[in-house]
Amino acid sequence: MKALMLAAGIGRRLYGDNNQELPKALLQFGGQTLIERHIIILQACGIDELILIVGHRKDDLLSEVKRVAPDGFVRSFYNPRYREGPKYSLARGEEVLRSGDDVLFMDADVLYHPKLLQQLVSSDHKTCFVIDQNFQSTDDFVKVCINDGEIVDFGKSLGSDYDVVGEWPGFFKMSTEIAPQIADSVLGFIARGEDGGAYEEAFCEVLKSSTPGTFRYEDITGTPWVELDYDADLESATKKILPQLDA
Repeated sequence: MKALMLAAGIGRRLYGDNNQELPKALLQFGGQTLIERHIIILQACGIDELILIVGHRKDDLLSEVKRVAPDGFVRSFYNPRYREGPKYSLARGEEVLRSGDDVLFMDADVLYHPKLLQQLVSSDHKTCFVIDQNFQSTDDFVKVCINDGEIVDFGKSLGSDYDVVGEWPGFFKMSTEIAPQIADSVLGFIARGEDGGAYEEAFCEVLKSSTPGTFRYEDITGTPWVELDYDADLESATKKILPQLDA
């Protein structure tokens, strides 16, 4: 299994439109950068390779990757249009999505307990989200909606036809059949001029066009994690999540 991680953005919600700060993947917690933590956990989970999509201050990020990653474990692709929206970063991962391997999709700006990723990687479900029924983020949730055990919707703006809803922490395992469909979908959005908005729209499009039961989920409620989008998330990471990881 290969991992595809998006780490190209400027961190607009945390730092603003004119951000010159380091990429969020270089935020440090407990003396380790996020990217170092990711690499350690991915190797422990038996992932073969990490494909990293870079953009904003890519040289700084790749310098840290060189310091912490074993030789040959990480490949990077540069997204020159990283300021134009995350769909371009997902599209830049087309090669791995069409590689014929199972793909583990990851956001780079998440601090989490290793068992979150272990549960997803080891799941019997070939195409699988993780969900947390206790919402962790301060704002701008991505939700997974479930009705009678089936995922029926995914994204930020949803209907009401569901009996269970959870927050999505930004990790998604996709089978060799689904991964190329994700590539087709995101490239289709861009070709139609619908390049704005969240990359999750591509996941949702494939979800809704697939046979019911293709997309499954693992419930990781109770596992510590936080996505780092706002100042309040940084505070939560330092005061709430990190102590649980250290314990």
